[in-house]
Amino acid sequence: MKKKDLEMELERVPRFDDPDPSLEQYLTPASIAADVLFNAYASGDIKGLKVMDLGCGTGMLSFGSWMLGAASVVGYDVSQKAIGLAASHADSIGADISFSVSDISGIQEEADTVVMNPPFGCQNRRADRDFLKKAMESAECVYSFHMAETLDFVKEFVEKNNRKIVYNKMYKYDIPHTFTFHSKEKHSVDIVVVNIR
Repeated sequence: MKKKDLEMELERVPRFDDPDPSLEQYLTPASIAADVLFNAYASGDIKGLKVMDLGCGTGMLSFGSWMLGAASVVGYDVSQKAIGLAASHADSIGADISFSVSDISGIQEEADTVVMNPPFGCQNRRADRDFLKKAMESAECVYSFHMAETLDFVKEFVEKNNRKIVYNKMYKYDIPHTFTFHSKEKHSVDIVVVNIR
């Protein structure tokens, strides 16, 4: 599968019906998801492996991992609505993905690779830390999205847990006007995707 084809397929992933601002529910842009997952695939971190998507929302990274040949894919999110949308889409396209409702602290599963776009901690301070800790407990290889300005913190946090960021890439993340407190039609933020090993 070519990266452009993957991006086109990911454009079909359902959007949040009624996003919850406290959960920072923003759909990962298909173009960014496709690029991150294609890089992970090229590095041997997806095909034939078990991939886990923490805070999966409606399943953007889960579906991309499945399309790139993961042996198994599991997605977890605290939102019943988001999991319902993800499961419904999986049924409609015949995707063999396991979606479950769970708080991050309740996940006990392990995987070869974790892919995640966790809350950035804008609404609930430190929310990203719990996701990072769980990801590093669950897999040797982690791909995680963060605000670019927090890269130094993420690096320090990872190293305190005896891991290293071996790769990072910056992206422009366009956040559409979603909630009443948004004052602009679209807001661009700089994010960084890190590969932790």
